[in-house]
Amino acid sequence: MWGITIEASSAPLRVELPWLQSDLLFLHSALHRRTLSASHRVTDSYVKGTLDVPLVEKTVGQCLDEKAERFPHHDAFVFHRDGVRKTFAQFKEEVDQAAAGLLALGLKKGDRLGMWGPNKYEWVLMQFATAQAGIILVSVNPAYQAHELEFVIRKVGCKALVFPACFKSQKYYDILKQSCPELENSSPGGIKSKRLPDLTTVIMLDSKLPGTFHMSEVMQAGDSSHMKQLRALQPTLSCSEPINIQFTSGTTGSPKGATLSHRNIVNNANLIGMRLGITEQDRMCIPAPLYHCLASVGGCMVTALHGSSCVFSAPSFEGRATLEAVSREKCSFLLGTPTMFIDMLSQPDFDSYDLSTLRGGVIGGSPVPPEIMKMVSTKMHMPEVLVSGGCCDESCKD
Repeated sequence: MWGITIEASSAPLRVELPWLQSDLLFLHSALHRRTLSASHRVTDSYVKGTLDVPLVEKTVGQCLDEKAERFPHHDAFVFHRDGVRKTFAQFKEEVDQAAAGLLALGLKKGDRLGMWGPNKYEWVLMQFATAQAGIILVSVNPAYQAHELEFVIRKVGCKALVFPACFKSQKYYDILKQSCPELENSSPGGIKSKRLPDLTTVIMLDSKLPGTFHMSEVMQAGDSSHMKQLRALQPTLSCSEPINIQFTSGTTGSPKGATLSHRNIVNNANLIGMRLGITEQDRMCIPAPLYHCLASVGGCMVTALHGSSCVFSAPSFEGRATLEAVSREKCSFLLGTPTMFIDMLSQPDFDSYDLSTLRGGVIGGSPVPPEIMKMVSTKMHMPEVLVSGGCCDESCKD
């Protein structure tokens, strides 16, 4: 029996520890295995099990390029409230212009760009433009106040931040100034902040305020040399490189940033589309916020993988606006949270909207009451609806 002897002022005390022998043997074995494997370095950290569906080994940009070539005249993105409609060919062209513009501003591969704001066309434009240039997109919650924004920017080292002047009660420029008072007296692209040392560049979507670039300037900044630089950059991008940082809500502490690679996002979107049976003939309505993966991956990236159209009903969720977008755009899929579906079902004029083109969708984020699942399936014509990130009981299957 293994044990230890404790010397005391009186006679020594023997303490038997039957588990000590097995633990020491385990440690010895582990050290032995480590010594043996030292000459056999692991070169691939990805552990792969049985694959019914092979993983897609493409970057975000490569996926968009393929769909733009295959479906140039199909609608890629529609922002219903704003009247914005882009085909795959139009979107691809503007993505390249934006990516070249970011390079012209001095951003480079590996830099972090924070996208902060509601569901606007420029959000999606930056999502794909950063991916084309190898810049890491940081999805920033549009409801953040100054201390939350400062935490996120400092945590990941954002070099650039993109946002509108305001949305609802949020005055984004003023919020940023609380952490970066130097902004107002800085030249565009030349911010030097004590509290946000990595931040140099602020891009605004609508107004041009002191210390900032306007989005139109970014779109015009890239010339032929920057486009050539962008083309040369493409072959250097790897599927395993990080391309997006998504933050948790922070309900149990400070938000945690999850770093996602091209491979993560591309294969997530590919499998979502396959599971739902989405094709290039489908139109998905997305009322969920773009800073969350339900919209940016389950919506935008599914479009880039499967050629479907992505319809955004309004800058933020509105039940009526969503029903109107589904009806007018003849959407076949609808993605949202349980509370969104409850809100839509409770609209006084619900029966006036033609939802007959719907056939399925996704409900995610929290548990789904069985009675809501039944109403979504029948009243909203969505028999193929799937629950993701929540649950409902067996009665839903009746």
